[in-house]
Amino acid sequence: MRVVVADDHTLVRQGIRALLERSGDIRVVGEAADGYEAVELARRLAPDVLVMDMAMPRLNGLQAIMQVRALGVNTQVIVLSMYSDEALVRQALHNGARGYLLKSSLAEELVLAIRAAGRGETYLSPAIAGYIVDEFLKQKADEPPTLAERLTPREHQVLQLIAEGHTNTGIARLLQVSTRTVEKHRTSLMSKLKANNLAELLRAAFQHRLIFPDQ
Repeated sequence: MRVVVADDHTLVRQGIRALLERSGDIRVVGEAADGYEAVELARRLAPDVLVMDMAMPRLNGLQAIMQVRALGVNTQVIVLSMYSDEALVRQALHNGARGYLLKSSLAEELVLAIRAAGRGETYLSPAIAGYIVDEFLKQKADEPPTLAERLTPREHQVLQLIAEGHTNTGIARLLQVSTRTVEKHRTSLMSKLKANNLAELLRAAFQHRLIFPDQ
């Protein structure tokens, strides 16, 4: 895997190069001392991965990520920074970074991150991943419930059985409830999925991934 290392400190670049080249499957093909050089090397060499510091002269990491993305090369960017600020991490990922590691991370993490980026996966330092996930869950809690979340467990069960071709009487027998109860669930499903008949109900259920074609 071909990698370019961008950091404005020569000793840091040399240390990263030595670490990566001991991995056996990673080769450092270039070094950049500022953001502008990083973008130019990405354009000229099209490495698999660009490992880049956030605070660099001429172009900072956020600006460089955007310019690398605009090149159209198949180069994944991993940020290696001393800054763990949540907003900064989110902005880097939004701009197109494939990973974000703190400089306090274990050396082995950088190798794992580069390999993950080469596979098209995202890698975050554990400390960062924790609050990114927490933030995602908080945002999700503020969002209106999805259609799947609005259905009750029993409605999901009835919908599944309808999709399998069971009649109301058959569903009532399987669930050990009255036919009238099944009819109420069916009416509720028709309302929530905005369906007027069985065909519309099943089509809406397929579209919202509530049931699947092989069922």
